[in-house]
Amino acid sequence: MNIKEYLRQAYRIEQQINFKLEQVISFHELAEKATSVLSDMPHNSNIHSMENAIAKLVDMENEINLEIQELIKIKKEITAAIKSVDDKECEMILELRYLCQKSWEDIAEIMCYSVSHIYLLHRRALNKIKT
Repeated sequence: MNIKEYLRQAYRIEQQINFKLEQVISFHELAEKATSVLSDMPHNSNIHSMENAIAKLVDMENEINLEIQELIKIKKEITAAIKSVDDKECEMILELRYLCQKSWEDIAEIMCYSVSHIYLLHRRALNKIKT
C-alpha cells in the first residue's frame, strides 16, 4: 500500500459506514411500517418475523459500531503520520484532504493558492510523511 492509499483508508471506511447507516435507517422505517401493518393480523408468526428483523437490525448496528471504532483507530494513525510532516503548510494540505475530505479546489481557496500549486505542495507533503 502506497502512502496515498494509506491516507485514503479513512475515507473508504467512512463511506462504508455511511452506506450502512442509510441501510439501518431504511430498516427502521421498514420495521415501523411492518409494525403498523402487522398489528391487525394474528400475532404468532408476525412476532417471529419481527424478532428476526430486529435481530438483523441489531447485528447491523453492532457491525457499524465496530467499523466506527476501526475508523477512529485509522484516523488517529493517519493524524500521527500527517503530524510527522515538518512543514505546516504541507501538513495543512494533508489534513484538509485526507481528514476533512476537502476537494482540491476547496483546499486552494482555503489556503489562497492555485489548484496547480496545491498539487505541487501535495506531492511535496506526501514525500515528507514518515511512516
